[in-house]
Amino acid sequence: MTEEFITLARVIKTQGRHGEVAVEVHSDVPDRFAPGMRLWALAADSETERRELEIEDFWPHKEWLVLKFAGVDSISDAEALLKCELQVPLSERAAIEPGWNFVSDLVGCRLLDHDREVGRIVDVQFGAGEAPLLVVAAAGGKKFDIPFAEAYLAGVDVVRKQVRMELPEGLLEVNAPLTEEEKKQQH
Repeated sequence: MTEEFITLARVIKTQGRHGEVAVEVHSDVPDRFAPGMRLWALAADSETERRELEIEDFWPHKEWLVLKFAGVDSISDAEALLKCELQVPLSERAAIEPGWNFVSDLVGCRLLDHDREVGRIVDVQFGAGEAPLLVVAAAGGKKFDIPFAEAYLAGVDVVRKQVRMELPEGLLEVNAPLTEEEKKQQH
């Protein structure tokens, strides 16, 4: 059996002349990154090939975290890491407080509004507001962005792969993709 990994960050761009990269952090765990920490870089076009890296140094910069890896010493070395997911084995996942959930546990769950299935969670996006957005793929190719807000959350069952919510009336209709007729009316 192959070991499972979880993503802690994604490389956004090179940063500096000495191999540094700016990353979008996907962890809310304080002090998650440290010098000497090992990460595995998974290329965007691969599902299995990982490159082991060791953090040499790091610092915050604007909305990102800048990472300097041992042995990555030039812009061209850093370019090879663009769009990579920086991961750790599932066995090294940090402990979290009760009531909190890992993004990796939410992706793949069925989203239920009361007892009606909306679809499957395919992604979680941060930065659009107070609450992260659950990207939900529904039947017929529709996608919905649902705020993962405590006010709407009825429960998360990671074992049964279900997220139960009580969404405000009309939220799914407002969030629904435009019909062909609505698109024509906009033009």
